[in-house]
Amino acid sequence: MGIIHILDDRLSNMIAAGEVVERPASVVKELVENSIDAKSTTIEVHIVEGGLGTIRIVDDGCGMTSDDCEACFERHATSKLRRERDLFHISSLGFRGEAIPSIASVAKVELRSSHLAGEAGTRIVVEGGRRVSIDPVSQPKGTEIIVRELFYNTPARLKYLKSIQTEVGHIADYLNRLAFAYPEISFLLTVDGRTVLKTYGDGQLLHVISSVYGMVIAKEMIPIEGQNLDFEVEGFVANPQLTRANRSYISILVNGRYIRNQAVIGAILRAYHTLLPINRFPIGILQLKMDPALVDVNVHPAKLEVRFSKEQELMQFIEKEIANVLQKQRLIPEPIRTTPKEPSTQTRIDWQSRNPNVSNAWKNEEPSVVREYTTWFLDQADTSAPEKVNVQLSEVGKNDQSEVKAIETERLEESSPSSFVVDPSVPIFYPLAQLHGTYILAQSEDGLYIIDQHAAQERIWYEYFLGKLAEEKIEMQDLLIPLSIHLSLKEMNLVQEKLPLFKEIGLDLEEFGNQTFIIRSHPRWFVAGEEEAIIHEMVEMIVRGDEKIDTVKLREKAAITMSCKAAIKANRHLNHLEMEALLNKLRETTSPYTCPHGRPIIIHFSTYELEKMFKRVM
Repeated sequence: MGIIHILDDRLSNMIAAGEVVERPASVVKELVENSIDAKSTTIEVHIVEGGLGTIRIVDDGCGMTSDDCEACFERHATSKLRRERDLFHISSLGFRGEAIPSIASVAKVELRSSHLAGEAGTRIVVEGGRRVSIDPVSQPKGTEIIVRELFYNTPARLKYLKSIQTEVGHIADYLNRLAFAYPEISFLLTVDGRTVLKTYGDGQLLHVISSVYGMVIAKEMIPIEGQNLDFEVEGFVANPQLTRANRSYISILVNGRYIRNQAVIGAILRAYHTLLPINRFPIGILQLKMDPALVDVNVHPAKLEVRFSKEQELMQFIEKEIANVLQKQRLIPEPIRTTPKEPSTQTRIDWQSRNPNVSNAWKNEEPSVVREYTTWFLDQADTSAPEKVNVQLSEVGKNDQSEVKAIETERLEESSPSSFVVDPSVPIFYPLAQLHGTYILAQSEDGLYIIDQHAAQERIWYEYFLGKLAEEKIEMQDLLIPLSIHLSLKEMNLVQEKLPLFKEIGLDLEEFGNQTFIIRSHPRWFVAGEEEAIIHEMVEMIVRGDEKIDTVKLREKAAITMSCKAAIKANRHLNHLEMEALLNKLRETTSPYTCPHGRPIIIHFSTYELEKMFKRVM
């Protein structure tokens, strides 16, 4: 007699449950996705004891006939696929046909469904994979599924679960992502009778963001929308001033499906290049749309990971679209406004005529909420370049002799690289004074600005060095005494593999025996006195083990390092002409808001805020 035998359906379903049903959140995911596929407009999820006690899901979708109610508990039963080619053009969320029988094999499940309003529905009870009863029942159109005592017959699974709070967190997190993907669906989540999430299904993603993350975050979100021949993207990304300590606030949605994809996250982070502080991450909700043939969703049991057939093109598209949106923003931090300004009636009417969809979106909100959102959108819309006005400058520097002025101006122009792009959203600054030898105080038509002088010149030098590093022909400086770098054997081997990268940026490392390299020349514009430190930092970048390091990253690291070393430091006192020259150079950079490390350069106090602090306005 052979030793190979066929598993019975009950055991097969329990094994499948091990892949599909990891925790209560897995049950919610599978069943809510079925509700979405059923064209529901309202979905309710009620959780008791973290989902281990009860999970109850109610929708108003198309419902099922009595025969379909019975068939859905059979393994491999699905309404999403009919032929082999459908597997390569999937447009639904669920399609494997394993979720309901797998859940029913490890829990006590009651299903109620009706596909026609006013007609009797069907009620089926299944416990541990065995049908207990099937009866007609009074049921509105739609489906209700109650899952009780999850893992009651597989107690070993329970010991791997976390606390009830953790399980609730997983459930809420996934429902939040689905709410982002389907703002036209009203979602309700209650936990032990307490409402945790409620969205209104009005189709406005910003309303969902407000429901999930709160109004403060919603105010800082920037809309994004773009498309090319293959892809579409829409959604919101956060102002770079609003960051988090991890990537969990980034939601990626592909054709309505929430996915996890490091390549897409990498593209988003590259778009925020130099706008984020180290180890900080943005908030973003991106809805990506593409031909289903371009994405394979059948590579993960829970369908959380996908494979793109044009991945590189997609990453370039995402990075470009987000970067373009961020470049158009005025990213100057301002004090948090405790009470929103009341815009004039005419201003509000003009703005609403330009933004009819948004203004109508809040027509059912409380008046105070409407005012707050309207004020925010007015602020977002008003990004036109301020016209130069006749501002009274301080007396600082007015007594300088003309000869001294000429010398100082010439010296400043020589010490700061020049650019040729002026950001119109940055006003013309009129320097007033210097604070603690570190911050420049300046005024413009719309208030007071405080500028970090080191961060400002870092940005100026960074863009200058990055441009020099990208030049095809690099001017070299021969050294009278070669620089030497001693490395460990492991480091030596790593650097030898990357020698072509160093050569592309103008560094020809020559092996000199005994685990030593020498450098006989370097680019002429390397910061004087810092050449060895700069080269050492680039070598360290290689030996730290970043296998994906390339010429672009090496140039980037070199530019950041040199800009930091070249920039003026704190406690360096500047005269009026030096401050004015520095601020003018800053306005010419492509991104005058943050230094290469992502720290803010400029802080703004509006005239209104100043008047309010001095009680000139109430």
